[in-house]
Amino acid sequence: MGTAKENQPQRGWFKATFSDNGGGCVEVALGENLVAVRDSKDPRGPVLYFNDQEWGAFIAGVCAGEFDLR
Repeated sequence: MGTAKENQPQRGWFKATFSDNGGGCVEVALGENLVAVRDSKDPRGPVLYFNDQEWGAFIAGVCAGEFDLR
């Protein structure tokens, strides 16, 4: 994917409107051909980058209930 500087998101960071600020939130930023994810409690910490296909697979899994804890 290139260097971290090349992978910087094009838009600002945001978190879900359903976040309860209980400490378990992540922030997401959309870039050109990538999605960046970071821990909202540590905005200067590590960032994970996903391409469109990887992010789409993750969202499909969420919608299918693959990550439900119940």
